[in-house]
Amino acid sequence: MSAVAGHSKGDTRLVFMVAGEASGDLIGARLMAALKRRTGGAVRFAGVGGELMMAEGIESLFPISELSVMGLLEVAPHVPRLLRRIRETAAAARRLRPNAVVTIDSPEFNFRVAQRLVGAGMPLIHYVAPTVWAYRPKRAEAIAKFLDHLLLLFPFEPPFFEAVDLPHTFVGHPLVEEAIEAADGQAFRARHNILPDTAVVAVLPGSRHSELIRHLPVFERTLAALGARRAGLHLLMPVVSPLVTELKSAVANWGLPLTVVEGKAEKYAAFAASDVALAASGTVTLELAFAGVPMVVAYRANWLTAALARRLLRVPHVAMVNIVLGRGVVPEFLQENCRADRLMPALEHLLADRRARRAQIDAYQESAARLGSGGQPPSERAADTVLALMKD
Repeated sequence: MSAVAGHSKGDTRLVFMVAGEASGDLIGARLMAALKRRTGGAVRFAGVGGELMMAEGIESLFPISELSVMGLLEVAPHVPRLLRRIRETAAAARRLRPNAVVTIDSPEFNFRVAQRLVGAGMPLIHYVAPTVWAYRPKRAEAIAKFLDHLLLLFPFEPPFFEAVDLPHTFVGHPLVEEAIEAADGQAFRARHNILPDTAVVAVLPGSRHSELIRHLPVFERTLAALGARRAGLHLLMPVVSPLVTELKSAVANWGLPLTVVEGKAEKYAAFAASDVALAASGTVTLELAFAGVPMVVAYRANWLTAALARRLLRVPHVAMVNIVLGRGVVPEFLQENCRADRLMPALEHLLADRRARRAQIDAYQESAARLGSGGQPPSERAADTVLALMKD
């Protein structure tokens, strides 16, 4: 039966899923694979997803790239199209009558979809809780009015939703399931003609166009200054496919040996080959932690987003590994502190001081344990929860 056909009694179970960006696509794909394993393949999918979810069998209503917009000023021009997509997505779910709806992250989009589905007779499950622990704590009470269940990534999240009687399950972080530690850094260096004793810096300026615009100039100045002090420095840039042309053009004249790689396997191998990393704040900081790469974290948002963040944020850190551990293991340089004259010394210190690198790596092991490493895979826990909540 087609993935866009409606559900009827006796059919294979249908799950309607919505992911809005690359990280959600990965989570969704792993959940889909787990649901297929748990049901012996007796499950179908519809909704919105990216390449990974489409590979698992979803027929996306539209490209998720339309939803990958971040920051108040960046979102404003796209509001009419986003509202139209919200209406279309909710209408499709109502038409298909799935056994369950699973929205993944992207709360500004997905919560509006879920609100349109209240009372439609399908369990509304959201995967990746909004960051009420960081800002807008009253949002927990608001979403409890229309969601049926939350799937949580972080161990410190349950109390926020217990307080508003919103059913939830801590499943763990999906990066626990990635084969990050298994990557072969020596083989990567050999493939790319990087000598074993060369100092290598992984450079990760972000996965959105707006992030590249803000971060690449300061990253270039930082690494040029570092290269002037450390001869033979080599840079590695793992990049997501939609941005590869833009990024290659932007770094063509940086003046340092630089290797750009695409794909998950090459990214993890590049991490394994790196001595340290300069990274924009985001999920990649957890990837680097699981890979055991000491890092310096930087971020610049537009002035309006930054001003609101300063008023609303309730946590002292932005790098996820620091938030998970509750302390500043990884140095952070944000907004006006995101400057070459501050980033370069921090990177140089990590390269020069083996004990500083070791301190970060030891802390990473603690964060991995807190995120579910060593237990049942998060996608399996999530699949079990979704199946238990499915309507007949």
